[in-house]
Amino acid sequence: MASFNGNGKLHVVMFPWLGFGHMIPFLELAKSIAHKGHKVTFISTPRNIQRLPKLPPNLLPLIHFVKFTLPKVHGLPQNAEATLDVRGDQIQYLKIAIDGLETEFTRFLHNSVPPDWIIHDFLHYWLPPLAAKLNISCAHFSIINAWFIAFLGPSSTLIQVSHPRTEPEHFTVPPEWVPFPTKVAYRLHETPWITGSFEPNELGVSDMYRLGMTFFGCDAFFIRHCDEFEPQWLNLLREIHQKPVIPVGLMPPSVQDRGEEINEAWVSISELLGKQKEGSVVYVALGSEVTLSQQQLTELALGLELSGLPFFWALRKPPGSDESDSVELPGGFEERTKDRGVVWTGWAPQLRVLGHDSVGGFLTHCGWSSIIEGLNFGLPLIMLPFFVDQGLNARVFEEKKVGIEILRDERDGSFTRNSVAESVRLVMVDGEGSIYRDNAWEMKKIFGDKEGQDRHIESFVEYLENHKRVLKDS
Repeated sequence: MASFNGNGKLHVVMFPWLGFGHMIPFLELAKSIAHKGHKVTFISTPRNIQRLPKLPPNLLPLIHFVKFTLPKVHGLPQNAEATLDVRGDQIQYLKIAIDGLETEFTRFLHNSVPPDWIIHDFLHYWLPPLAAKLNISCAHFSIINAWFIAFLGPSSTLIQVSHPRTEPEHFTVPPEWVPFPTKVAYRLHETPWITGSFEPNELGVSDMYRLGMTFFGCDAFFIRHCDEFEPQWLNLLREIHQKPVIPVGLMPPSVQDRGEEINEAWVSISELLGKQKEGSVVYVALGSEVTLSQQQLTELALGLELSGLPFFWALRKPPGSDESDSVELPGGFEERTKDRGVVWTGWAPQLRVLGHDSVGGFLTHCGWSSIIEGLNFGLPLIMLPFFVDQGLNARVFEEKKVGIEILRDERDGSFTRNSVAESVRLVMVDGEGSIYRDNAWEMKKIFGDKEGQDRHIESFVEYLENHKRVLKDS
């Protein structure tokens, strides 16, 4: 296998899913590889590439963006190229569109010097067989942690060759292949997404089949996890899949890496936060893809009001929403809380907000990136998970006593303003909640240790280099 320039440096192709929660970690990993002098080809669509953070000047010669045009798919809105451009029920059409890139990707590989590695996402189930045919090493990069991937189980269970879990209740207990005690399992109200993931889309392909074939075909797993936190799940992944599992670290972001420049929005936000006492504000952000019902939004708002505590709520319209999807804050809510609460409906620089001295807690949907960012600053968590890995993440961190889940109905997932208020007050100010504040601050030693996490990146890049040498020598 040839390297791109014959001088021992690597050429790595990276191909993430069409969600910015995936593209940004892929780009950060690309920058880490390029920092070592290796060339990276980063593949996405024209509009997505345009919306990515700008590269530092020293990496411009090493990271090359290649633009693939999505094929037209019935049901996919015009100019939609990412999950933030569509409603939740339209994401399936993005998956069909990315499948339509197989021919263009094949042509790209045949028309260029073969890369040393292809690092791909979970949806590209057609990619590993292609890489194997061309004798190119490929790895699945999981932006999600090890317990989520391990909970899903072996490839055979995902492609339903021997699927042992057929009812929603089966996902509410740890699976049989987990050999150690754990509370990592779903609540009943969280199971519809996972049972639905076994259902085929319009092309007859389910998300779990995609995952199973991706896991089965890749040569290695690269994963956003670290040995310092819950390492038993990394070992379990190795046992389940019998493949190298290489943690790239937690990749704690910095304001500079995220490109959160000081702008007019931050000046206004900073002034608002600066009016509150140190550590008194709860930051509320439920990610870009969580869609609250009117009842959920009302109960969350009234719960924040009932808590009596200052808050900064980043509340943006969900992707692809229009007037018919709109939900409204309770009448008079903003007026009643104006002296201590802010509902910010524009873009908010999350890292800057989390790092502000006035912020003392984080009410989060428990996306893995958000948890990493919150604990990067040692903030205790008030957890309100909805789907995918979020519920499992909440179980882990509640067990670690770095936060608590807002109490919800087991079957329908509903919650009340009282449960919101009680959870916020417990984590933020109550005496018995000091354990969560102390443990979250202690967790900063892992999640905020950029030097320690960078060591994982070093080991990861060494693995890429050494694996290439092994192939060359053989």
